[in-house]
Amino acid sequence: MDLLLILSQEHDKLPLAELRAVLEIEEIETEMEIVCPGLVILRNLDEDVFDDYYRIFVRRLGYTHEVHQLIDECDYEDLDSAVKAIDWSEFVDENFAVRVKRFNTEIDTVATERRVGHLILTNTENISVNLSDPKSFIRVVAHQNHVYICYGKYQLNKKYFEEMKPHKRPFFHPGCMSPKLARCMANLARVKEGDVVLDPFCGTGGILIEAGLIGCKVIGCDIDWKMKKGTATNLEYAGITDYKTHVVDVRELEMYEEVDAVVTDPPYGISTTTCGEGASGIFSEFLQSIEHSMKKDALLVMASPHTLDIDSLL
Repeated sequence: MDLLLILSQEHDKLPLAELRAVLEIEEIETEMEIVCPGLVILRNLDEDVFDDYYRIFVRRLGYTHEVHQLIDECDYEDLDSAVKAIDWSEFVDENFAVRVKRFNTEIDTVATERRVGHLILTNTENISVNLSDPKSFIRVVAHQNHVYICYGKYQLNKKYFEEMKPHKRPFFHPGCMSPKLARCMANLARVKEGDVVLDPFCGTGGILIEAGLIGCKVIGCDIDWKMKKGTATNLEYAGITDYKTHVVDVRELEMYEEVDAVVTDPPYGISTTTCGEGASGIFSEFLQSIEHSMKKDALLVMASPHTLDIDSLL
């Protein structure tokens, strides 16, 4: 069985890197086909655990907009016969809607939606069209002259990243990372449920929230007690209870346990304070001090300004 994913194109590398990381840590065997930027197909997924994989992608991925079961594919001129050949009773329950997404093609989306919808309606009994709140969602993706016919069984919570923007949380401070990027960084660290994740510059807790929602145990440290307290407030707001927060200078950090991953966004001195120290100094001392807190196979995922030469600090 195959899944079709529509990825964000906000960044040219992060969405695909995040997907590869989730495939690796969840041990999902598949053949990845990159159709074009923003469009990926995962081929030959194990049918016995297909639903489990589907739910993993919907739950974990930050830079993926949509995940759909691929029913069939064809050239555009063969679309009518392909739609007629599908047993839609397997995919449509009571009512449905059809939506078309285009990649590098000029096909008429509205006409194609009506065409496919009409064919489904006339070839399936006891169903109706519901464009406002459909029980079943059919996604047709067109790339050049090729068409992918898909079924959206599980939907990503698109409202989440809007509702959890930093300024909408109980505790806010300028310079906060977006929840989408924080989720991506947690995924790049290849963490799984039960892993221990440390953010030694936790700020308002955005990264820890995303790691916690994946199912990780999270530890946040900050030199500012207000941030430590604010992180705890935001974690509780997000429904995360398996956490620890500490007031500590990362250069003096002594962990009582080794962590599975360090995911962090150190201060640059732009909208977040470096307490009088230059950004390069903070990064250098942080990298030197953090190693003893990490397991041998632990990964470090860190944001940094493009002006900073990370290689020179290693």
